[in-house]
Amino acid sequence: MRILQVNKFNYQKGGSEKYFLELSEALEQQGHEVAKFSMQNPLNFKDKNEKYFVSQVDFNQGSFYDKIRAAFRLFWSFEAAKKFDQLLLDFQPEVVHIHNIYHQLSPSILLKAKKRRIPVIMHLHDYKLLCPNMKMYNQGGVCEQCKGGRYFNCTLKRCLKESYLKSLLASLEMYFHHAILKIYERVITTYIAPSMFVLKKAIEWGVEQDKIVHLPYFIKTVDYEPQYEPGDYLLFYGRLVKEKGVKTLLLAYQTLGHKVPNLKIVGAGPEYKELEQQIKELGLASKVVMTGPKYGETLKQLVANCYAIIVPSEWYEVTGIVNMEASILGKPVLAANIGGIGEVVKNKETGLLFKSGSVKSLSEALGLLLSDEALARQFGEAGHEYIVKNYNKKNHLSKIVSVYKNAIQAEKNK
Repeated sequence: MRILQVNKFNYQKGGSEKYFLELSEALEQQGHEVAKFSMQNPLNFKDKNEKYFVSQVDFNQGSFYDKIRAAFRLFWSFEAAKKFDQLLLDFQPEVVHIHNIYHQLSPSILLKAKKRRIPVIMHLHDYKLLCPNMKMYNQGGVCEQCKGGRYFNCTLKRCLKESYLKSLLASLEMYFHHAILKIYERVITTYIAPSMFVLKKAIEWGVEQDKIVHLPYFIKTVDYEPQYEPGDYLLFYGRLVKEKGVKTLLLAYQTLGHKVPNLKIVGAGPEYKELEQQIKELGLASKVVMTGPKYGETLKQLVANCYAIIVPSEWYEVTGIVNMEASILGKPVLAANIGGIGEVVKNKETGLLFKSGSVKSLSEALGLLLSDEALARQFGEAGHEYIVKNYNKKNHLSKIVSVYKNAIQAEKNK
């Protein structure tokens, strides 16, 4: 099968990129022909089709003219549409699988696939299909006020980086693509939801039920050797932004006193300085270490050698690849019960779930796990077994190829 994978970044930027890259590799290993379409970037992996990639755009840097050009590309990219059409002509894919195309690539590429009657699969790695700021979260917490196409609420509440201008552009973009063009509704053959939570939320917000399927992520289990013995530190890793709940974690950690393992916070983001200050104010400087971002084998070893992973999210996590990576390495997970997390972390079986945003609930879960190393080891072993069974590559590839074939057949039947 000839499959065109589309994502605006062709390097390991986040969870959606990790999946995009690993899926492309796995499909090729299975014998499929795979091509990629993306945006030029110095961090990109080398690719045989990079001549088709669109020029790089940065919404936060550059001259005034560059920012105007970038703003226009939010709505429509003629360059992306032209280059994408040429790739379709040259590669002749049987199916197009899009991941994160917003802003830098834009939905302009979708009409080119529709014109050539090529089915398009859309992966819902976030909530951008539904919510202007992608997260259903703003400075006030979880937010669903744009439901029903009321995208003006994004502007009123400054949901995008607390900026009226950026929020206005995001609102207008949603009206243009959804209310005026209805481009996703017209073009997308099948949506893939990585969790049942995302599937139900999408249907609740208006996505056609017969167009969406549930398919969890996979993890390359052979790349991970479990280490069940509890280590001597707790670990959080991820982007340091408000919705990840690290401030709540620090408050809960402080309640446990000083006779507990140290806490390592791995990651970068806009809250880094604030978290450093909070650590000082709470008197935790000797117990909490902020390491900055870590990647690859270094990160894997940090996870493998910890006591437990803590995931204190305060937004609707799609599923949480972090949870899968921790469990496959044999580590128990303490996670907020929000979004799709509870589908990956089985409470009192592979870890503990606590109430999102609650210092008391997180503190109690931490206290329970730290008081019983045998329980921590038990959760780690059960978590590894659960992930191997339910999130392995072989099963995932079988299911996604079926999704592709069904989409191709549906397009032929039109």
